[in-house]
Amino acid sequence: MSLIRKLKYHPFFIRLLNWEYWSFNVLYAPLYPYWFWLCFKARAFFYINATNPGIPNGGFLMESKKEIYDILPFGSYPTTLFFVAGTKSETVINRLQKENLYFPLIGKPDIGMRGMSVKKLENEEDVKAYVQHADFDFLIQSYIPFEEEVGIFYYRIPGEEKGKITGIVGKEFLSVIGDGVSTIDQLLQLDPRYILQLPVLRKTMREELNIVLNKGEQRVLVPYGNHARGAKFIDLSHLADEKLNAIIDALAKQIKGFYYGRMDIRYESIDLLRAGKSFMIVELNGSGSEPTHIYDPKHSVFYAWREIARHWKIMCKISILNHAKGVPYMTRTEGLAMLKANAALIKKIS
Repeated sequence: MSLIRKLKYHPFFIRLLNWEYWSFNVLYAPLYPYWFWLCFKARAFFYINATNPGIPNGGFLMESKKEIYDILPFGSYPTTLFFVAGTKSETVINRLQKENLYFPLIGKPDIGMRGMSVKKLENEEDVKAYVQHADFDFLIQSYIPFEEEVGIFYYRIPGEEKGKITGIVGKEFLSVIGDGVSTIDQLLQLDPRYILQLPVLRKTMREELNIVLNKGEQRVLVPYGNHARGAKFIDLSHLADEKLNAIIDALAKQIKGFYYGRMDIRYESIDLLRAGKSFMIVELNGSGSEPTHIYDPKHSVFYAWREIARHWKIMCKISILNHAKGVPYMTRTEGLAMLKANAALIKKIS
């Protein structure tokens, strides 16, 4: 292997030369002055909670997924069961049977981020293992059968009748196609995006990585549409026509106190989604949402900065208007406590 190829496929240089893998602090550092300017306009450092009065903390950090599911329209999300940390696996399995939930299932932290500790559960042994290691409140929900997934960013200005889609991101799950010779591990080493996932995959699916797939056979290894879990993000904002905008707008208006954020949706086909059929909300994210269409590899970091700033401006405007209607801003003490709790949570679920 040549030196250039070694450097190209080294994790350090993969992250360095592809901005989509930069850390949060590195990517957002140039935008912090603008954030402080928006704080000055709002006359509050933690104005973000007023963006979505119906979601704890506005959906910025530390919001309960279960509480968000509870405000979604019935039937728009998968059957979801909540369990407190320390629940015995037998109790969990008995409830799954009582509620007629069938495998596969999805386990996830009730308060989480970026796909941390999200796992597909294929059988009772998977459930037992997940519960055993879950030292946090968690959810188990039915697996959504639709193969396509998008993240749709939406906002509506308080007092205005119609909301708007500002971006759509498509998600290609981490998968490989066999050549009849190479193991899955060897196939993963051919793609810089997947090289970054290898350390985790070698821990969580060691035996599966030794399998040799038939030529042309595709295997999805990580069925989660999360960038941090190896999914490739594709900008599909061109799909935001009037029909789709009307469907998402009507759905969002049924969610009390929601004005700004991203809906992660699984669906059967784009035509059915435009007709309001055959789709489910995976998650609803509030003021902490990123316009994730920026992570399409075709976009430059300058495009990303413009889009982030554009969405921050919208969020600030919504917060100010809601505050003027009586929604209180989070205090500095409350905001710092939220950040501290979030840091502790990341250590627990990562």
